[in-house]
Amino acid sequence: MSDAPKTDPTPIPANASDNPAPFAFELKKTDGRARRGAIRTPHGTVQTPAFMPVGTQATVKAMFMGHVEATGAEVVLGNTYHLMLRPTAERVNRLGGLHKFMNWNKTILTDSGGFQVMSLAQLRKLDEEGVRFQSHIDGQKYHLTPERSVEIQGLLGSDIQMQLDECIKLPASREEVQRAMELSLRWAARSRQQFETMGGPAKGQALYGIVQGGDVGDLRIRSAEELGKLPFEGYSVGGLAVGEPQEVMLEMLDITLPAMPEDKPRYLMGVGTPDDLLESVKRGIDQFDCVMPTRAGRHGLAYTRYGKVNLKNARHQDDHRPLDEASDCEATHHYSRAYLHHLVRTGEGLAAMLLTWNNIHYYQTLMREMREAIEAGRFDDFYQETKENWARGDIAAL
Repeated sequence: MSDAPKTDPTPIPANASDNPAPFAFELKKTDGRARRGAIRTPHGTVQTPAFMPVGTQATVKAMFMGHVEATGAEVVLGNTYHLMLRPTAERVNRLGGLHKFMNWNKTILTDSGGFQVMSLAQLRKLDEEGVRFQSHIDGQKYHLTPERSVEIQGLLGSDIQMQLDECIKLPASREEVQRAMELSLRWAARSRQQFETMGGPAKGQALYGIVQGGDVGDLRIRSAEELGKLPFEGYSVGGLAVGEPQEVMLEMLDITLPAMPEDKPRYLMGVGTPDDLLESVKRGIDQFDCVMPTRAGRHGLAYTRYGKVNLKNARHQDDHRPLDEASDCEATHHYSRAYLHHLVRTGEGLAAMLLTWNNIHYYQTLMREMREAIEAGRFDDFYQETKENWARGDIAAL
C-alpha cells in the first residue's frame, strides 16, 4: 500500500494548535529491526520512517513550500540558532508563528541551536548554565540556556522541539565525551522542566531528548537509559555524522537503539546520504534530517535511483534524456540532462531549484518505498535490491 501524498481538501489551518490533538506515536509494523509508524502532531500526521527537509531560515533553500509538500514531505526542520538571530523568535511569534510565517501548515521540528553555537558562533564560553557566544553575523552577544532554547522554540510554535545539548566533534577523548554527555543529561532535565512550565504538552507539542556519548558505547547506553527516565515524547541520537566513518556511526546505532524506548519515535540527527538512511532504517530509526539533498542540488549534483549524477560534467551537454524517465517528479522528467547541464554551467538560479526539487523528491520516494517494504514484510529484499541498483548504476548516465 502506498502512502504517497494526496491533495487534502481541508488542510489543517495555521492556528491548528488552538485545538490540539495530543502528540502521539503509533508503531504500526516491524520487519526485523526496521519500524513503520506514524507521528501525530497539531499540524497533521507524519508517516515514518520520515526524512525532514531542512528549512534553516524558515525556508527550504531554492524551493517553494508547495513544491516541498508535493514531494511527499510531511515535516520540515527549522533552526533555532538562525531564527533567534534574525528575524528573532519574538518577531515570528508576533507575526503568527513559524507555520504562518513560512506558509507551511504541516509539522515543523526545530532543533535546539546547540550545534550551530558550537560550529558557527564566535568566542563561545560554555558552562553549567549554558553557552555565551557572539553572533557570526554581527558579533552581538547572546546567552543560550536550556530554558531559553525551549522558550525560543515555544515562541516559534514548532510541533516538535529539542532539548539543548552539547555536541562535540569526533574524535575526542573519553573524558571529553563523558563531560559533554553528562552536561547534556543535566540540560535535558532543565529543558523538560521549561517545556512543561510553558505548557507544551497541553498544546499537543513534543520535546525530544538527545542521546550523546560520542563513539563510546557504554556512554551512549548510559545516556539513553538516563534520558528514558524523563517523560520525553521522543528520543534522538545526536553527536554522529560529525567526522566519524559510517561504520562507527552504525556501530553506535547498534549499541544505542536497544537501550532507547521502543514506544517513542527515534530521530537520528543530521544524517545523511541515501545509504545512511537505508542502513539506519534497517537498525530502527524513524526520523532523519540533513542538508545534503538541498546543498547538493545547489552545487549541480542530482540523486537518482541509480546513484548520483554530476550535472557539471560535460558528458551531459548533448544528452536529451531526463534524469530519470520513471520518476513522477516534474523537475526530474520535464527537463533534459543537457538543459540541466546548461543551467548549472551558466550559474542560473533555476538549476538550484530544479536539482533541489529532484533531490528532495528522490529522498521522499526512498522513504516511501522503505515504508511500503516494511509493511509488506520484505524490507531485507528491498535493502538488497536498492544496494544493487546503486552499485550497478546506470552506466550510460553516471
